[in-house]
Amino acid sequence: MLKFDGKGVGAVLFTASAAFLPFGAHAEAALGPQASLCNANTSAVLVQIEGFKSRTGNVRVQLYSNNPGRFLEKGEYLERIELPVTSGGLMNVCVSVPKPGNYAVYVRHDVNGNGKSDRSDGGGFSGNPDVSLFDMMAKKKPRMSKAQFSVGSETRPIKIILNYVQGLSFEPLKQYR
Repeated sequence: MLKFDGKGVGAVLFTASAAFLPFGAHAEAALGPQASLCNANTSAVLVQIEGFKSRTGNVRVQLYSNNPGRFLEKGEYLERIELPVTSGGLMNVCVSVPKPGNYAVYVRHDVNGNGKSDRSDGGGFSGNPDVSLFDMMAKKKPRMSKAQFSVGSETRPIKIILNYVQGLSFEPLKQYR
């Protein structure tokens, strides 16, 4: 016969109640003009950006279709959201997707907010593929297969760690490696 001793009841209740909390209730709030989609846990991407070198400037998030020929090509993104960098923590930017499927995301941190690509700016991709300083100088983009992810009928969280030029490399800050 099983005995009920009350141990672990709090953990069970907490776990059960967490299943009924709105998506993202455990983390920072979703940001951007499409935040309500992520809060409702519909078909969208919650881009969780971390690794900021500074908390200045703007962050730009661009969503691309699963088409290697259009990936990172000028004006070929499906969605583009630009927001001021928050004062701390993860930046959770919600991006709508046209339908369930495969996508890729590129994030750019414009440190000084001038709208131009500078040596001080950072960037990152879904899947966090390695990108070398040589790749950047040669304008060689990562393969789509390294950056793609799938989105179904619910919000898909993806984490992107920003990379910055550091000496002769382009990589995350030391505490994020």
